[in-house]
Amino acid sequence: MQRLYKISSFIAANITIVVVLVTTLALFLPCSFDWISTSNITPMLGIVMFGMGLTLKPEDFKPVLMRPKDILFGELAQFIVMPFLAWLLCKVLQLPTELALGVILVGCCPGGTASNVICYLAKGDIALSVAMTGVSTLLAPIATPVLVYLLAGKEVEVDMASMFLSIVQVVILPIVLGFIVNTYLSEISRKLTPLLPMVSTLAIASIIGIIVSHNSANILSCSLIVGVAVVLHNILGLVLGYFVGKLIGLPHDKRTAISIEVGMQNSGLATSLAANHFAMFPLAAVPGAIFSTWHNFSGSIAASIFRRMKE
Repeated sequence: MQRLYKISSFIAANITIVVVLVTTLALFLPCSFDWISTSNITPMLGIVMFGMGLTLKPEDFKPVLMRPKDILFGELAQFIVMPFLAWLLCKVLQLPTELALGVILVGCCPGGTASNVICYLAKGDIALSVAMTGVSTLLAPIATPVLVYLLAGKEVEVDMASMFLSIVQVVILPIVLGFIVNTYLSEISRKLTPLLPMVSTLAIASIIGIIVSHNSANILSCSLIVGVAVVLHNILGLVLGYFVGKLIGLPHDKRTAISIEVGMQNSGLATSLAANHFAMFPLAAVPGAIFSTWHNFSGSIAASIFRRMKE
């Protein structure tokens, strides 16, 4: 079992390499993943969320009560900066409706599950990072559908009720189930937890592989403009998130946590929502897949920069 735990740790430590390899393979050899139906994206994301729930303990929610100001400003930055940036970039770059919808979906999603790992590597405030991820995830069933409707509702039909139920089923229920297992079946949780980094990494990579393989031709034809939008969205989110923390007088480690939480989105959820609710716009899933690849790479670089700033 210890050997499997070491393999899990190795795979998680090289998540960027794994994601890049899978993306490249799916892009230039679509047959490697296109035999897997896009309907499998939802259960895969559910597995990732269940793993997140397994890592949660009741005491993880204490920071929400102990420092509500930090959480409040962090969540305001999360659900204002990234959606507004997404909308603005779509306008400035004049993205077609399908791609714009995908970028907006990414912008309106909660913080990504990899953000806590990146925050740890950056020597940021881990407690604040975990609390922000948890709170933004709990807010997502309401915030994400409403924001998508406000920013894209004039261009496409947005079924907020259906999206709400989807997020509850894909995100909230698996997290709650994982939390229950961790709380009441701690022995099982203790054995599973070391395997979670590997499972989450492979699930996220598989989601990206499925999306990219099914849209490889379209991605190759529009990769430059989508890539520009994704890179700008992510980098500006990281920068503005840091300055929000600076603006309200937070120390460097808290600014780092907010920056990473704001800049790193749950793009897996964005691709799942695109596949399940906007199937008539297949390209809407592309920005989420590219974001998943890019933000792991940029997050690693950001962690290095923030760590040096603290030293």
